[in-house]
Amino acid sequence: MTHGARRRHTAVLAAALAWCSAAPAQTASPLRVLSSNGVRAPLEVLEPDCERTIGRPVAVEYGTSASIRQRIANGEPVDVAFVTTTVVAELAKGGYVTPSSITPLGRGGIGVGIRAGGHRFAIDTPDAIKRALLAADSVTFAREGASRPHIDRMFERLGIAAEMQAKTLLEAGSVQAAEKVVAGQAEILLTLVSEILPVEGMELIGPLPSEFQSYIAFDGALGAHATDEASARAFLDCVAAPGAASTFAEKGIER
Repeated sequence: MTHGARRRHTAVLAAALAWCSAAPAQTASPLRVLSSNGVRAPLEVLEPDCERTIGRPVAVEYGTSASIRQRIANGEPVDVAFVTTTVVAELAKGGYVTPSSITPLGRGGIGVGIRAGGHRFAIDTPDAIKRALLAADSVTFAREGASRPHIDRMFERLGIAAEMQAKTLLEAGSVQAAEKVVAGQAEILLTLVSEILPVEGMELIGPLPSEFQSYIAFDGALGAHATDEASARAFLDCVAAPGAASTFAEKGIER
């Protein structure tokens, strides 16, 4: 072997060794994260930076907190869960998440959304929102959404439960409900403000009147059988860090 050939051989071998040493970090399986749609908007903003911070890929799936609770209880693996405080407490009681890892994220209020460019109307008083709801051809919200009990209670207090039942389109989640409004298949979306603001093609009319407003709080927690507890903890800490508060606030979640 000539001197030049030996040099090329040595360079190729060194490159191969370097690739092999880096391969485990590059091919590490993603952290599995299940998140409520209620915190989807801020999480999508924070995820890339937090992923770089922990040096490991992250795979996030979204849904209602109720559906995530069921998936985890049915044995679906999870490293980090972001769900309502009610659901995280139930998961901790069942041994599915680590109680000591529970970390507050913030809370979001319920709002009213319409298709972008649509007719805007007053909702700032009980009488105003009652008129708006009765005038609407249809309303939509998530069948198992955390805000549904509060919406149903508002209908009852306004004395329009029967009328609203006839014109309500229940969807599997807020994403599907928002799609109905954007497509012109429903007139009004009732859901968390944080689930309205980021939707392209939608406008936020405003929050519910104070008489009917309720806040849904969210927590993060580590799965009881997290595959990499250190990385999972680091990701949760990154999302819940004080510096992330402004991102949550911009997306409708206050701390």
